[in-house]
Amino acid sequence: MPLPSRNLVLATMLIATIASVMMMAAQAPSLHVDGVSVSSDVPPVTSVKGEAFVPLRPVAEALGAEMSYDRKSGSIDVSHGRDRLHLRVGDKSATLNGNKLTFKSAPFAVRGRVMLSLGAVRRAFGSKVSYDPARAKIDVMSPEMVEAGAQQDASQ
Repeated sequence: MPLPSRNLVLATMLIATIASVMMMAAQAPSLHVDGVSVSSDVPPVTSVKGEAFVPLRPVAEALGAEMSYDRKSGSIDVSHGRDRLHLRVGDKSATLNGNKLTFKSAPFAVRGRVMLSLGAVRRAFGSKVSYDPARAKIDVMSPEMVEAGAQQDASQ
């Protein structure tokens, strides 16, 4: 039986490489808040542009916030300490403590869960956020954790 041609082997390797990259890109990123893994029945999603969107309720609750959602109107209220965030599904405009915010991407719903961009999480909660597509990992750090880390780093 003859050996496969060099071109066939190279084409097979190329297809396998592309398929593995596509499978890795299709994997939902893991979500961590203050270093603790957070799970949700709807995982984070990413866009072709490299934006990451997280389910609002699990992130808000992990940050110590309370959230209410009115499915009929799509209105969401999040209370975090003295801060009050009000937003609506499909609307780029929101208010934080009565002050208008405009998000780059409007919140949207996936299987009944409100998804919010990492940029909106950063602005609304004062959190440090990061998305590492290579590791398929999203990190959200509360302002308290960021401050504690900065003080710890300064003393070393």
